[in-house]
Amino acid sequence: MSTITPSPTPADPDPQLPEAFHYTPDEEKYVLQADALRHRQLRSALLYGSSRYWRRRQRVWPAVIGGLILTALVCGVIALIGAFGRQQDLNEERGIGQFRQPPPQSSVVEAPLLPDLS
Repeated sequence: MSTITPSPTPADPDPQLPEAFHYTPDEEKYVLQADALRHRQLRSALLYGSSRYWRRRQRVWPAVIGGLILTALVCGVIALIGAFGRQQDLNEERGIGQFRQPPPQSSVVEAPLLPDLS
């Protein structure tokens, strides 16, 4: 038995070449498709950043807006507490408030306007 070695075909002149260098029919079509794919990848990289998983990427803007709202609320509460404390101090200085002493009793006794007929 003799082993038959296949002879190279005219389309494949050198079997030692890697497959990437073999003749490909419609090679212009594949080159154009590869170019279009590269453009889509570059456009996606510009739009979505360099993350591989852009669909899973968390959005930053909702967190930023939430943080600003939370910061504004905290600042408002701090300002409200400070204003309430200052108002209480002013009320205590003026004598209006919880710790007010009763006004002094006057020594003038009011007499009834009508005489007592009993």
